[in-house]
Amino acid sequence: MDDCLFCKIVAKEIPARVVREDETVLAFEDIRPQAPVHILIIPKEHFASLDDAGEDKEAILGRLLLAAAAVAREKGLARTGYRVVINTGPDSGQEVFHTHVHLLGGRKMRWPPG
Repeated sequence: MDDCLFCKIVAKEIPARVVREDETVLAFEDIRPQAPVHILIIPKEHFASLDDAGEDKEAILGRLLLAAAAVAREKGLARTGYRVVINTGPDSGQEVFHTHVHLLGGRKMRWPPG
């Protein structure tokens, strides 16, 4: 997508503080963190939201969650806990329409979240 912010980050057209990358996903620090640790994990392949993901995206979605857990361990969050969020659509707060996972940690989370 020519105008997608996250696609531009994947293409290295926009800089990001990358914390993990493989052939399928890219994880980087959020520029407006909502917790002491706030990492975005995105698929390198563009699809707008979880609602747009069909069965053909099953492996990619699994990689997103496994990457979130790996980054959480690397950041020392696994011992005390962390939150993984996928916002889908405008009412959820999704601002960038490229599927992504928020990894939040480093503080006590509240429930319900919002």
